[in-house]
Order: sequence, then structure tokens, then C-alpha cells
Amino acid sequence: MRITDVVKNLLILNVIIFFVVRYDLIPFIPGLIKYFVMMPIGQGFEPYQIATHMFMHGDERHLLFNMLMLFFIGPAVEQTLGPKRFLLLYIIAGVSSAFLHLLISNGSVVGASGALYGILVAFATMFPNMKMIIFPLPFEVKAKYLVGAYVVYDLYTGLTGYEDNIAHFAHIGGAIAGFVMIYFWNMVKLR
Repeated sequence: MRITDVVKNLLILNVIIFFVVRYDLIPFIPGLIKYFVMMPIGQGFEPYQIATHMFMHGDERHLLFNMLMLFFIGPAVEQTLGPKRFLLLYIIAGVSSAFLHLLISNGSVVGASGALYGILVAFATMFPNMKMIIFPLPFEVKAKYLVGAYVVYDLYTGLTGYEDNIAHFAHIGGAIAGFVMIYFWNMVKLR
């Protein structure tokens, strides 16, 4: 499947912002990172961080895994929804992830994971029986089971308070938004 336009532009934007902010590549704007890390309310939170946090990542590994998910899952979702709906899904899932994280958790957050969970759940909702493989496992799993397992894992680790430096409720917020939007657009179980 070829890379689609919105996916390509999101990949480029995420990579550029990560390296510019992480390595302070704009010397006349010191402390640029404060604009891209969503801080807890009362501890440096600014409303624009609800949107900007999804374009920054904690480190190169975080960026790589999120962009790989966008690269492999995004084009199928974008081709099905069209570019405008896909971008809307990405943004609303990312913003929804921020709101749920702020509502339930008390830590700072960065990353596109919430937006990507929206895309992942959208994929599994539209194509529940599509077989997926997750490296390095040598077998295929239907999307509804694989994505369902990810969501259940995030819910469990979030509720138990497991400390692993992952914003589990941000993932859940994005997942909820992805499901609701696909349901609203009447695109459940296309194949």
C-alpha cells in the first residue's frame, strides 16, 4: 500500500518538530520544548498544549515506534476515510487523549500515541477481521483481537497505577475517539 498524502505530511511534521525541539535547532527561541509538552493543570499547563503535545516525542525510540504505526496503519485508514476525515480523526483523537489524560492522570505527556490509538481503533472497527502481524510474533491475529488486547492492557495498567512512563489514559482517550468517530460516520465493519 502506498503512503498517502496526510500520513506523509504527518510523518514529516512529527520528525521535524521532534528534532528541532529536542536538539534546540532554533537558537533564537530558547525553551521551545515547553510549547510541546502537555503539563498537568496548575504545573505549567497551557491550553495550546492540548494540541501541540501530539507532535513531540520523549526520545528517538518513542518517535520511531509511533511513526512506524502511522506508516503501516495510517494509509489504509486514510484511503478508506479520505484525507479530510483522516486528518480530523487524527486531531480529534489526539485532543481527546489529552482531555482524558488531564481528567484522570497527573503527569506530563508527549507523543502522537493517543492520536494513533484513534487510528488503530478506527482500523479495527472498520476491518475487524483483517489479519495483522506484530513483529516478532510469527502468526497473524485479527485486528479486533490485537487492538482489543492493546486497549485492555492500557485500561488495566492505567487503573492499577502501574508506573511505566506511559500515558495509558491518553491511549484510551484516543481509542474512544477513534471508535466514536467511525461509528458516527457509519463505517463499522466495512470488511
